[in-house]
Amino acid sequence: MSYEDLSDFVRATAEDIPGVAVGVLVDGQEIYASHGVTSLDNPLTVDEKTLFHLASVTKTFTATALMRLVEQGKVELDAPVRRYVPELRLADERTTAEVTVLNLLNHTSGLDWNLIDADEDDGSLAGFVARMAELPAIAPPGARASYSQAGYNLAGRIIEKVTGLPFEKAVARLVLEPAGLSNTFFDPDDIMVRRFAVGHNRGADGTFHFARPWTAWRAGSHGNNPGGGIVSSVSDLLRWARYHLAAGDETLGRMREQTVELRSSTLGDAFGISWFLRDVDGVRTIGHGGSGNGQFAELLIVPERGFAVVSLANAGPDGYPFNQSVVRWALEHYLGVVERDPEPIPYDEARAREAAGRYENDAMNLDIATDGTRLTLEVGIKPEIRQGSDAEMPPDYPPAAMGFLPGDGEEYILTEGGLKGQRGFFTRDDDGTIVGVDLAGRLFGKER
Repeated sequence: MSYEDLSDFVRATAEDIPGVAVGVLVDGQEIYASHGVTSLDNPLTVDEKTLFHLASVTKTFTATALMRLVEQGKVELDAPVRRYVPELRLADERTTAEVTVLNLLNHTSGLDWNLIDADEDDGSLAGFVARMAELPAIAPPGARASYSQAGYNLAGRIIEKVTGLPFEKAVARLVLEPAGLSNTFFDPDDIMVRRFAVGHNRGADGTFHFARPWTAWRAGSHGNNPGGGIVSSVSDLLRWARYHLAAGDETLGRMREQTVELRSSTLGDAFGISWFLRDVDGVRTIGHGGSGNGQFAELLIVPERGFAVVSLANAGPDGYPFNQSVVRWALEHYLGVVERDPEPIPYDEARAREAAGRYENDAMNLDIATDGTRLTLEVGIKPEIRQGSDAEMPPDYPPAAMGFLPGDGEEYILTEGGLKGQRGFFTRDDDGTIVGVDLAGRLFGKER
């Protein structure tokens, strides 16, 4: 499959996005295709070396750095986090005492998702950890998987304590330098002297405006870097994929082994260590995505085929469906692997009314509603968080159609909008009453 085929697809699919960059590793060769510009206001052509904010793809770097410390005998996955961060205090003593390093890396810590605003005078990881008692516990450690940004920031503090280095320097020594990633950075001073993409968000009138702050809302401080602060290019991400595809590396291979199963999740069938594990048309894949402020990233690797695809886009919400389309196209056209979304059942009034209501976590509200003919889902940042922040934040996701999947009526799929294709499920208490819903691996509790 030639460069022209990939380029034609990218150009046609990215028509409404300011700038995108795509890379494919197949048969040992790298193929790149880019389209558009870094910024609508100060446009430079996007290419394979253009820097994009990777957001949560950062977690693969943080986890790999910790696994190198495991390999060196300096960290044990089953050890309590308190062994390495003795000052840790969480919402309850049981969680504080029992949460392990592995719980952080496979999102089974029981910690809620959102970031804690570090003290204005202390944006360090130490300052972040000092406030973690404010974060709600949603389950005992190991009881369930629920995606937690805070858990990864705590993992970053472990790296600092064990190495005696600032997180960013430790990651550079443990993984960036050994992997040969010369175009991957945390520090804005390194980024601003290179070509980088600016995020854009589409407003209600359909026009784009610049995303501020540049990296992500509530992610500009040092304390949030382990969960989402890295910046890189398509070419470096393919090098990162090659690093993880390296044969004979037991440590990296261990990261691809299932540690906890996921239910009805677009993210995957299971978590390994940071990686989402997913079977697509009978082929095992590992990957991770990232959603920043007007920037979206996707990395998918097929270890048994030595294949990888990277897609980066600088527009929200359009960047997410663009990246998904690129990944599916690449899998089909290079490997003959076809992914299809499951079909929802017809609208069911009784199920719809049971599911309707407001759900929330510590950062967002999720509203499910029915008008008697269809069920919709709306996601928005809590008003008090918007009002309490000086930074601009990404726009909310307006109501979009969703449908139940065949079976027990607890699993669903979104069928339109910026989150089209996202799957999740409802949770019930012992009496059978719906008490929560999972979306994108995050638990939202239902208001009563």
